[in-house]
Parts: sequence; structure tokens; C-alpha cells
Amino acid sequence: MSSTVQVTLEDMATGGDAVGRHEGQVVFVPLALPGETVQIQITERRKSYARGTLVTVEEPVSERVAPPCPYFGRCGGCQWQHATYAAQLAFKERIVHGQLIRIGKQEDPVVRPMLGMSDPWRYRNHVQLRVTPGGRVGYYALRSHTIVPVADCPIAHEQLQPIWSALDDCGAGADLLSLRTGVHTGERLAIIWGREPGPPTPEEALPYSCLYIAPNGGRHLLSGRDHYHERLLGRRLRVSAEAFFQVNTLQAERMVGVLREYLQLEAGEALLDAYCGVGALGLLLAVEGVHLLGIESWKPSVRDAVHNAQGQGTFWSGDVAEVLAAEQPEVDAIVLDPPRAGCTPETLAALAATGARRMAYVSCDPATLARDIARLGEHGYALVEVQPVDLFPQTFHIECVAVLHRVDG
Repeated sequence: MSSTVQVTLEDMATGGDAVGRHEGQVVFVPLALPGETVQIQITERRKSYARGTLVTVEEPVSERVAPPCPYFGRCGGCQWQHATYAAQLAFKERIVHGQLIRIGKQEDPVVRPMLGMSDPWRYRNHVQLRVTPGGRVGYYALRSHTIVPVADCPIAHEQLQPIWSALDDCGAGADLLSLRTGVHTGERLAIIWGREPGPPTPEEALPYSCLYIAPNGGRHLLSGRDHYHERLLGRRLRVSAEAFFQVNTLQAERMVGVLREYLQLEAGEALLDAYCGVGALGLLLAVEGVHLLGIESWKPSVRDAVHNAQGQGTFWSGDVAEVLAAEQPEVDAIVLDPPRAGCTPETLAALAATGARRMAYVSCDPATLARDIARLGEHGYALVEVQPVDLFPQTFHIECVAVLHRVDG
């Protein structure tokens, strides 16, 4: 075991680690904060960087606070509970600005102040819990596939706590348990990825919906329905068991407000919702008289979107680039919310070919957002500004809305 070394930390990295230098080499240190002088143990050395574990904080900064969660530091679900919330928001703003400059090739990008929460706890409407061989549920440890059993999670919405015991309620062995709730409806759904081919039989009726998915893919409804409902800005939306939906309902509503401001849709215009999921963004943005088009590759989500639309708009199932190549729609505006990996060059070219004058790009990864902004510049789109919205307090994850306008006529 190597001895400890002293490092003064200078910044916060994209992945949530504080960054310093030791003997000229960049060192990443989890659970530390910029400005602190710490003793660390070097655990990994590469040609361009090293990683260390925190041993002691010799000179803490004023932004350091006592994390309220007893699992913090072992559990990998949160990375920043040891920092004040104001510091977390500042870290995220700085990371977004830096990525836009370094990766997005933007000389002086406009990044609005992060939209934070008045209460940055108990916000997650969806958690995925790993299961130990003994049947206890929890999260992966920090940078590990070791499971840390967790009896309660302070960032999980309180409506999830009564179904934390779903495996015990059903007598089921599982590898993964997903818990979801409609914050504004109170509907709850547990999805069990089980270890046995046949479904368990709960001894008592369950007061929530529960879906058992066998190793061979067989789906067995143990109670209720295979979906739940949420209301977003008053609109009721059906969300199937495995469909994507933003994990922070309150902040998702604020994000819709940002999108409305950016796109300024008017009657007679056409809006494309790419990667539309259950249709939430497009349906909330398409004011009366706006023609809505949606594209989504996950078929259950497409069915949800059609159900939620109640005859409003047209929805296609398939890859965004392939659907656009086949349908060749002309639109006035685009909202897109791709996966963390962002868009392929082919998809960005297909989006540009629609002729949209303005585009709102929703992203959960500033690095891929910045990359795609640079690529969209090659198709005549210029970045106007970025509004970060904190959908993931206590973690390093960052949600952004970027608005781009076409400038090549």
C-alpha cells in the first residue's frame, strides 16, 4: 500500500471528482472540493492522469458540509452531498461553460445561471436498485459493482419509500428492481427483473402496480397495470414500465417553461419532437394550431405518445435519421432530447435537412451536447445560449437546454 501524498485541489471535473496536481500530473479525487488541501492515496496511475482516494482533509473550504445520508461516501448514487447546494450549482455552470469552449469550439458561449431547486432533496420519481445475493436492495458503490444496501435514499421521492420492500412483498428473487411514481398522481409501479422463469405469487394484494420480468423476457403482471400516470403542467401522461421519463418532475416542468420561451411556437407552424419518448415535451410545447411530429425508436413509448396525444399530431416509430430520410418533413422548429451519447452525424444532418429555423436541444451530458453543437455549426446553426436546469441535485449529472438558430438562410 502506497503512502499518502498532499495535494491542493483546483477545480471540479465533469465526472464529479475534484482535480489537482501532484508532481506535474493531473490527479482526480472523489469526495473532495476545489480549494481544499488534502492527503490522498494514489490508487491508479496512467500516462496522462492519476486517481486517488481521500484520506484526510487538512484545509477544508467553507463550501464543505456534513452529508445527511449515512451511506454517502460508500454509495455511488450521489457524489456531492458534501458540498453546499450553491456550490453544486456553481460547479455545474462552470463545467457547462468549459465544455462548450473546449469541445463545442464556442468562443464566448452564453450560459444562463443554473436553475436550481428550492428543496434539492426527495426529487427522484424513478430509482433503479441493485439486489445482493441475500436479497437486499441498494446502489452500486462509488466506482465499483459492489452493492451497498440502502434502506432509504434522501434523493428518492417519499412516495417510493412504501414500495422499497417490493421484493419482500412479492417473495421474489431478482437482480434489479425499478421503482417509479407519478409525483402529481400518486400512482406507483415496481418492476422486478427476476431470477426465476415463473412469476412469484404475493401472499397479499399489493397496493401498487407490480410487473415481473423473467430472465427469458416473459412479462407477468402481479398487480395493477404495466404503466403509471404523471401530470406535467396539468397534462396527464401515461408512462409504460420501461419508458423514459425525466426523473425530476418539478424541474421537468421548469424545463418546459424554458423550451416555450426559446421556441416561441405559433399557430400554423410545424414542430418536430425527436426522441420524443412518451410525447411529453412535444405535447406541452405544441400550442393550438401547431402541427406536431414525433419520432421515437422504443415502441412502448410510441404507443404511450399516441395514447397521450389523443389525436394530436403524427408519431413515427424508428431511428430518427432513418425516419427523416424516409418521410422528409419540413418543419419550423425542433425539440430533441437524445440519449446521453447524443446524436450521430447522420442524425444531425437529417435534422438540419428539415429546414427548421430554430432548434432546442435537451441534453444530460454537456460533453456530447458541446460536440453536437459544433457539428450543427457545419449545417448552418449557431448557438444562441444554454440554460442549465438542475434535474439531479447532489450528483454531478447536468441537464441543459441549448437553443440554436439557423443563420445560413
